[in-house]
Amino acid sequence: MADATVLIIACGALAKEIVELQRLNGWSHVRIQCLPAELHNRPEKIPDAVRAAIVKYREQYEHLFVAYADCGTGGSLDKVLDELGVDRLPGAHCYEFYAGSSQFAALADSEPGTFYLTDFLTRHFDRLVKEGLGLDRHPELMPSYFGNYRRLLYLSQTSSEKLEAKARACADFLGLEYEHCHTGLDAVGHDMGERIIQWQS
Repeated sequence: MADATVLIIACGALAKEIVELQRLNGWSHVRIQCLPAELHNRPEKIPDAVRAAIVKYREQYEHLFVAYADCGTGGSLDKVLDELGVDRLPGAHCYEFYAGSSQFAALADSEPGTFYLTDFLTRHFDRLVKEGLGLDRHPELMPSYFGNYRRLLYLSQTSSEKLEAKARACADFLGLEYEHCHTGLDAVGHDMGERIIQWQS
């Protein structure tokens, strides 16, 4: 996109949704650069990966925005962003900015022992959870990882019977009660749009 003035540096797990928001909102001045979704399982690597992307691209764009929450970095990502003067999505994780902070707080309070899925994590559950945590090779690890969980809550961004069936199967695999809450993209679109619109050229 030759006339792009804004770069969104995004978690790869958000790629499909951010591209959809770009299309829906007509953000023709925006380009998206995604980092590997596998960083979900290695959050300690997220700050350095984001720093490297900012340093690489910041001279090419007037504005940069980071489409990550804290994502398990324990504040380390915010230290990098404060140092470099770049803003990010609000919240502790993608579940919060998809649902919105108040709704997510209510969901978390209703059952603290909740394992969350998004559309992306549902699609890639086998690769990121079963294989990523070694449960395909060492099922005896299941109680160590999920023994304190009671519920799997699927926060869906799209309406898909196929994904909902897959999420139910994930809950069955983990031995958790299944619940579904449709978030859509309104909350994250609002949070991101407030920044993007002000940079519309």
